[in-house]
Amino acid sequence: MFDPADFPKPITISVNGVKLEVFEAGKENSGRPIVLCHGWPEHAFSWRYQIPALASAGYHVIAPNQRGYGNSSRPAEVAAYDISHLTGDLVALLDHFGYDDATFVGHDWGANVVWNLALLHPDRVNKVVALSLPYQERGEIPWVDFIESFLGSDQYIVHFNRHPGEADAVLDRNRLQFLRNLYRKNEPIKAPEPGMAMINLAMAETSAGEPLMSDRELAVFDTAFETSGFTSSINWYRNLDCNWHLLAKINPVIQHPALMIYGDRDLVPKSPNLSDFVPNVEVVTLDCGHWIQQEKPEETAQAILNWLDQKNAT
Repeated sequence: MFDPADFPKPITISVNGVKLEVFEAGKENSGRPIVLCHGWPEHAFSWRYQIPALASAGYHVIAPNQRGYGNSSRPAEVAAYDISHLTGDLVALLDHFGYDDATFVGHDWGANVVWNLALLHPDRVNKVVALSLPYQERGEIPWVDFIESFLGSDQYIVHFNRHPGEADAVLDRNRLQFLRNLYRKNEPIKAPEPGMAMINLAMAETSAGEPLMSDRELAVFDTAFETSGFTSSINWYRNLDCNWHLLAKINPVIQHPALMIYGDRDLVPKSPNLSDFVPNVEVVTLDCGHWIQQEKPEETAQAILNWLDQKNAT
């Protein structure tokens, strides 16, 4: 297990109208930036194993708590969490450090942000690494309607959008229980009964699967969400349909070199047509669930570094 005392100390950076809590390592490796973008409901601490490995390999590692998380800004307006703001924060982060572009690595929601960063600001991205969530095809109907048509109105993303505030309050009241139940090896986002998965998981006395973290590690996440609450991070989901409209006129094909890392036991579906939209993608699958970089820390770091070495040599 990882000792939280060994995690880099944060700095606070003002960018794009907000303040971001940023953790970095390998600052001496100027000119080789790699930006790590966490998912939901996570924290930059989710990259605790990869940060030192990447810094030791010669990269300047930059891992922000994105807006809505930890001690970063939490704007009140739902619209402040649309994809233009989330990607704009990353562009402004590069500007702050004086970089023209960087390799961007994202897990879960962070992967979605990174894919869209490559669409909206292609010149600021040199390579993409995505964990768990493949590129999401825009499709003919807005994303929340699409999800509801397949998975019903109780699916948690649909519920977040159709019943604003309900899940937020339940998760806030049951914060530690929710996080303890959620962070399990090979058993991601699976509720003990059908329906509103995240709410059920928060209310359950226990959950299947081996715990992913020690109590000290879990306390980092618990403390962060005690500070932030859940509403600001759930507001990312409440912009899915807004994002669908924002991307209407954007070329949907990503030409950047990309690495897609799947967890073989992850409940997030693999993409059957990923290469249609990301023609320069390579795929690696690890024997784990959803929390890939935390379940398989060494293997994840090695997969990223091997791929980067290969791409940098060509």
